[in-house]
Amino acid sequence: MRSAQSLASTVTAPSSEPLLDVSGLTTVFALAGGREAAAVNNVSFTVGRGETLGLVGESGSGKSVTALSLIRLIQPPGRMTGGRILFEGQDLARLDERAMRRVRGRRIGFVFQEPMIALNPVYTIGFQIRETLEVHGLATGAAARRRAIELLEAVRVPDPARRADDYPHQLSGGLRQRAMIALALTAEPSLVIADEPTTALDVTVQAEILDLLRDMRRQFSLSLLLITHDLGVVAEMADRVAVMYGGRIVEQAATTSLFANPGHPYTQGLLACLPERAAGGRLTAIPGTVPPLGQWPAGCAFAPRCAHREPRCEAAVPGLTAVSATHDVRCVLAVAGAGGTP
Repeated sequence: MRSAQSLASTVTAPSSEPLLDVSGLTTVFALAGGREAAAVNNVSFTVGRGETLGLVGESGSGKSVTALSLIRLIQPPGRMTGGRILFEGQDLARLDERAMRRVRGRRIGFVFQEPMIALNPVYTIGFQIRETLEVHGLATGAAARRRAIELLEAVRVPDPARRADDYPHQLSGGLRQRAMIALALTAEPSLVIADEPTTALDVTVQAEILDLLRDMRRQFSLSLLLITHDLGVVAEMADRVAVMYGGRIVEQAATTSLFANPGHPYTQGLLACLPERAAGGRLTAIPGTVPPLGQWPAGCAFAPRCAHREPRCEAAVPGLTAVSATHDVRCVLAVAGAGGTP
């Protein structure tokens, strides 16, 4: 695999027109004792048409909850309490469930983290694609089956006509992920949300899936929200990056800018963990762990793990500082116009 630095420089610039504009998104979960805690706290970002935005952070940072909030699939004890999700001119946060079903799966496709769980084990892959086509009024009968086979062929499933009659358990992990991508693309959405699409896949299959996502983005003129903990994947795939920690976005920048000049100590720590930066030495690790939901500190959520923390870090949540026109950092040490390094 090429280096993250060189990969970041290969991504092409997308259109600047936003397809998705998220502002102030907040999702809370009920805790014991009647308390509530925000797993996603006042999160704002955009995804341009034809753009790939990488949403990155450790497990527990709030990435997957953000994704599920966008398509209104948060289940109790969780609930959205605020924010706007403007997609193709509609505020998804204000749609009723009937209207939302016309968006979910039709205009926004979703590649779930665990295809074995997301795919229905009692129906064949082909049936599940055909059903999606029929639900959205796109094809029925023999035409739907032909389209299902075409989609499986498009995502490089070998012998797609035969595999369409297979059940999920009959497919390898890589083929299940390809089938999941085909299902997400069935209604030709304009945005696909991919939640850790290469988790639990070996390196070879991971590279194939990433290559497939790139091809699908070009072939179907997609925008992509790519959720991952792997900065190598972000460098290879994303035009821009939003780094998430403690339910908040702590840094946003173009991929090249973020890799060249990371502004938040958390981002710097994530980059330092990349094996290629160890140069044959010991791997660097960020001390500590992500606190459980409801136990984040009152100020900067990263302060207990930060080597640069100051007393003011614990006093209040830092605001975003624009270190350049396209690079924002949520850190008291960030200096406006300084290029991103505290």
